[in-house]
Amino acid sequence: MYDSLINVNGNQVPTLDILLMLTVISLLPSLLIMVTSFARTVIILSFLRNAIGVQQTPPNMVLVGIAIFLTLFIMDPVIKQINTEAYTPYKNQEITQEEAIARAQVPLKEFMLTNTEKSSLQLFVDMSDAEEVENEVDLPMTVVIPAFMTSELKRGFTAGFLLYIPFLLIDIVVSSTLMSMGMMMLPPAMISMPFKLLLFVTVNGWELLFSTIVNSFR
Repeated sequence: MYDSLINVNGNQVPTLDILLMLTVISLLPSLLIMVTSFARTVIILSFLRNAIGVQQTPPNMVLVGIAIFLTLFIMDPVIKQINTEAYTPYKNQEITQEEAIARAQVPLKEFMLTNTEKSSLQLFVDMSDAEEVENEVDLPMTVVIPAFMTSELKRGFTAGFLLYIPFLLIDIVVSSTLMSMGMMMLPPAMISMPFKLLLFVTVNGWELLFSTIVNSFR
């Protein structure tokens, strides 16, 4: 077993490199989620579904699919910049692997720092005891990524709170109306659901929501 691992690819890949590569591949989805707009997008979509009161519609697979393609749309300029400045020169053997990784980090850091609150960034800079830098892009990824994720969670929950308000008002009006009519045994959620859906469709909610999410990153 040991020899078979050592001799993979013509005796060019040692066992440790194989294990490291498998580890990176297994963590790649999580890494991509943490450095892109995916987290905020899927949080907002989940809050919207709960606010309307439809627990399984759209299903999780649909929400994740929407979040993925919105993320690709939002991250398209960053992806193109990485392709131009890092991947293409590396593919043409103009730069080394280390240089390609360093170049690829710059557009990602610029994107994350643009969407990171100063207070969150300063918090992790202080906790990490990182050296003072003139340019924030020079901060290590171990500082930028958690600061970015903290800001994304905060903004995602803030957007979820704002989404809840109009639907909560509908619930309050329906509940008050049913109580005044003496129909306390009738579930308010059953009556308010059509009004919530009507409101969301009337204001063209999907287009409004998607445009707001995309513009929040620009």
